[in-house]
Amino acid sequence: MIERANDPLLEGLEVYQVGGAVRDQLIGLPAPDRDFVVVGTSPEEMVRRGFRPVGRDFPVFLHPATHEEYALARTERKSGRGYHGFVFHTGADVTLEQDLARRDLTVNAMALAPDGALIDPFHGRMDLQQEVLRHVSPAFREDPVRILRLARFATRFPGFSIAEKTKALCRQMVAEGEVDHLVPERVWQEMQRALMHDQPSRFFEVLRSVGALAVILPEVDALFGVPQPPKYHPEIDSGRHTLMVLDQAARLKAPLAVRFACLVHDLGKALTPQDEWPSHRGHEKRGLKPIAEVCQRLAVPNACRDLAMKVGEFHLHCHRALNLKAATVERLFSQLDAWRRPECLQEFILACKADQRGRLGLEDDPYPQADFLGLAHAAAADVSARRFVAEGLTGPAIAEAMRRERIKQIAQIRADFPTPPPA
Repeated sequence: MIERANDPLLEGLEVYQVGGAVRDQLIGLPAPDRDFVVVGTSPEEMVRRGFRPVGRDFPVFLHPATHEEYALARTERKSGRGYHGFVFHTGADVTLEQDLARRDLTVNAMALAPDGALIDPFHGRMDLQQEVLRHVSPAFREDPVRILRLARFATRFPGFSIAEKTKALCRQMVAEGEVDHLVPERVWQEMQRALMHDQPSRFFEVLRSVGALAVILPEVDALFGVPQPPKYHPEIDSGRHTLMVLDQAARLKAPLAVRFACLVHDLGKALTPQDEWPSHRGHEKRGLKPIAEVCQRLAVPNACRDLAMKVGEFHLHCHRALNLKAATVERLFSQLDAWRRPECLQEFILACKADQRGRLGLEDDPYPQADFLGLAHAAAADVSARRFVAEGLTGPAIAEAMRRERIKQIAQIRADFPTPPPA
């Protein structure tokens, strides 16, 4: 219900709660963020009452006390390509049903009246009960962002199916080139939210099923159908492996940067010459260019980009850590900037652990490399310059002495570390 008893700002307004909060309440999920639609009024009246305008494309207002959003009921008309190709109409003549009709999915096109009554002209409640994601109207095809939102909702609610007509509409949108006009920032906005769900692989599976992944992330789409050695990858397919790694990162409760790194860590395998399949020697270096291109195209945050580049280049070093020379491990720590930023090493190891476990039948494999690298770094990081300054060393001689001592400490940790049984 909408609390208006003690709120003079809402007196005389026709206000309805709309959107995801209504949906989530109906299925028993917490809904902390609420949105409202106001019918039959004007922007001038909202401002007069004390609401603060914030909408760029259409009138949206913030309540001065609760800071919740109140949008004027609106309709929209397609005027061009892509996300921004719309003309909006807001006026006292726009009805609640007209406003709901422009929304993407039926489960998002419901409203609650002030008395708690459900307004559901497109049968969203029935689709919730049947666990189906279905578009509201053919107008769905006018906004390519809705394909991303559909994939994200399918990720948030992995038990829901997608209506066949909705899938067909998405495929038609891809064929007509609508997806080509997606704004990169919106792609990243939806993708990063999907990455943080418990089964992020579904986001990419849905996009691939309607042909959108090849447009939005062709570097990831190209991995599907590329074989790997069955001895090490029983799942064989590189694309399938990537999505398994991504779900393992979610299982490990990894932060966003780790999950993104897992998504792009093997892009180089799509560039392996076919006559070298199923081997992918050198895929780490080959993958750096497409990783950088994805990050630049989607304006990926620097923290995500930097970790992705490091995981892409050095993940095999992590897997082989127990067989590397101490000097190589020390150099790896330097390449990962682990002396200055030890948290980067932890994120790197977490991504590599997800990679190791993202293989069919090996999802619960131990990963002693993580323990070894953690202990080795802790021991080596304790090496201080003070000792060498006291010995009279200066400048580069101190750095070289510290490097040698770090290698010695790493070698000692390796000598004391239990040798894992052969695979």
